[in-house]
Amino acid sequence: MSQSQNIILTTGIYDLIKDHVRRKKVTVEEEVLLLHELKKATQVLRRDLPEDIVSVNRRVTYKDCATNEEKTVVFVGPEKNKVSKNRISILSDEGIAMVGYKEGNVVEWPAKKGNLKLEILKVEEVA
Repeated sequence: MSQSQNIILTTGIYDLIKDHVRRKKVTVEEEVLLLHELKKATQVLRRDLPEDIVSVNRRVTYKDCATNEEKTVVFVGPEKNKVSKNRISILSDEGIAMVGYKEGNVVEWPAKKGNLKLEILKVEEVA
């Protein structure tokens, strides 16, 4: 994770992540990082969210730097999760690692399934 960078979140996503942390759905290491990120995060209204920022209802193409594999997913709210259709919850390991970051960022994250290093290649709004 690029510590120097402040993430940009909609108020709704900010609250969602805060609640996720409060319910202890993350590891201690993730909790520390998330709370640190949330403290510095810029909160914006959904209509003011820049187009290249990872958030819900965004199609994100990213590369797993460990495997060199590229993936395209649509991040959705936790209740709309459909893995079969590449609709992934924003609270998944990848979602929580990349949310608030923008196209071009490389994000390192201590996920439950092992450390992730993800490069955000492209972010598009889903109509």
